[in-house]
Amino acid sequence: MGDSHSKPDVLVLRKGTHGVPIEQYATALRNRLSDRTVSLARTPAAERELIRDAEYVTGMVLEEPLLERAENLGVFACAYAGTGHLPVDRLEQRGVAVTNASGVHGPNIGEHVLGSMLRFARRFYVGNRRQRRREWRHYQVAELQGSTVTVVGLGAIGQAVCDRLEPFGVETIGVRYTPEKGGPTDEVVGFEEGPFHEALARTDYLVLACPLTETTRGLVDRDALVTLDPEAVLVNVARGPVVDTEALVEAVRSSWIRGAALDVTDPEPLPEDNPLWNFENVRITPHNAGHTPKYYDRLADIVAENARRYGDDSDAMLENRVL
Repeated sequence: MGDSHSKPDVLVLRKGTHGVPIEQYATALRNRLSDRTVSLARTPAAERELIRDAEYVTGMVLEEPLLERAENLGVFACAYAGTGHLPVDRLEQRGVAVTNASGVHGPNIGEHVLGSMLRFARRFYVGNRRQRRREWRHYQVAELQGSTVTVVGLGAIGQAVCDRLEPFGVETIGVRYTPEKGGPTDEVVGFEEGPFHEALARTDYLVLACPLTETTRGLVDRDALVTLDPEAVLVNVARGPVVDTEALVEAVRSSWIRGAALDVTDPEPLPEDNPLWNFENVRITPHNAGHTPKYYDRLADIVAENARRYGDDSDAMLENRVL
């Protein structure tokens, strides 16, 4: 049913991500934990059986019926950066520690954001259209250098974006809950309407890299989109509901902004009849910025180290602990 019928040091649940077989994740963990037992529960029945005694479990999801079978669970190492899909209340009641995959996505999402910005600066989409028409005709472009980039969220992804912007000669504004902490940007403001809108008024590229919270839900609304300069570009690699979709459609139709690059939408998947699909100055990718062939390796670095710490001392400090 699974790799092992004895109690494993680490149990890997069966759901993979980004179309990459979960076996690769189990192999990456085994390579880092050669002195420990790593079992992969490859079927629903194997999950139900092996989770009963497992203390350290990792996977993309942990649904409540499976959690209720886990008699000895001490740690759930979530293989996603976000944990909102987990039965957090029940995990907390049970005293289960939860870690996430924060930091795993930094390089790939940072590159995705940078590519999105360069696409608009150099207007590659116009070049693509003219190539399809076999039309050799010059067109106007801009430079990223000298722009002001506002990054909302200065966690691992926001940091990765800022690192990659460093050589491009841009001014950066960071938006975070605790601006007094500073950050990797030239200046930092909070989410209060006054400072946030003042930052938007100076913004050429607005990058959303924040978690979805009560504060960030609907953050980029009609007021925010009107406040942005008509030449501004929105790049969303956060969560769809951070942006008011109806207001964004109106903004693009009315040229309130130059365009948008959306890796996430609200709703998601974006319905086929949504007008955003049809605008040349809106680039939509299917929540794909997180894809990288290095995903399981980077994740395994964190999870294996935590498994080793936990195996040596169940009260040890765990990296990326969120609960």
